[in-house]
Amino acid sequence: MQTIKWGALALAVLLLGIRLVDGSQVAAMLSEDKPIMQWPDLLSQPSPRADRTIAYGKDPLQVVDLWLPKGKGPHPVVVMIHGGCWQTEIATRDIMNYIADDLRKDGIAVWNIEYRGVDRGGGYPGTYLDIGAAADLLAAQAKPLNLDLATTIAIGHSAGGHLALWLAARQALPAGEALRGTNPLRIDAAISQAGIADLRAAMQREGHACGTEAPAKMAGQAFALTSPPEMPVSKALQIQFHTDKDRIAPPEYAETYAADMKKRGVAVENHVHGPEGHVELIAPSSRSWAAQKARIKQLLGRT
Repeated sequence: MQTIKWGALALAVLLLGIRLVDGSQVAAMLSEDKPIMQWPDLLSQPSPRADRTIAYGKDPLQVVDLWLPKGKGPHPVVVMIHGGCWQTEIATRDIMNYIADDLRKDGIAVWNIEYRGVDRGGGYPGTYLDIGAAADLLAAQAKPLNLDLATTIAIGHSAGGHLALWLAARQALPAGEALRGTNPLRIDAAISQAGIADLRAAMQREGHACGTEAPAKMAGQAFALTSPPEMPVSKALQIQFHTDKDRIAPPEYAETYAADMKKRGVAVENHVHGPEGHVELIAPSSRSWAAQKARIKQLLGRT
């Protein structure tokens, strides 16, 4: 499967840079001794393969990849959600294969979710129904797959960071709400990797690489159901990892979200690593990923 539509992503990143920095800053970025990773630096590497692909719906995009460690188990499991501006045309789940494989090597199973983007019948409510159905299938299949749900972690990159935080808040939605489902998978901790958590704010960011149309379609004007800073608060721990040179989702996004949640009585854990950018967050060789994996292992009691 083609993971990234290079033209679309490259144009988006280029537009972002043009609008966010002036000429002197561009020159400084280009002259850095250690330039940040670009998508080809990661995705041109041989891609690991999942152990199994499981359907949770009839659409070709309604599938999950299961990454199973060696050994009998039971294995702890991480729910993983890719980004790509909520658009299937930009990215699919296999951009996460590298860190999924890295967790698998450390004895941690991964439930890597594919979903319909706003350009494939998703948005509100489709994308959320997909994420919820995929998560709830994990709950139903955990025992036969010998997966341990004692501590369940959701992790997502960029737009997927929004969806990981959403999945953590989903369990606090009112009973009877369609997006909640009848018995939602319990999420104990949500890790947002340079997430775009606030849809209302994202809709106002003219010139952002993801544009304003995609977050508007994801919000559906139902912010209390779709945008984590306006959703009901669950008991899940919320953790944000950002990098200091990220031009797609800078650390300021995390600071603003944490401040908003603090007003609601919720402490959000923030981490910033560098000198790294947006891609390093899902690159196994990066400082950021090493810190993320260490935190995952700590949450699972595997330090």
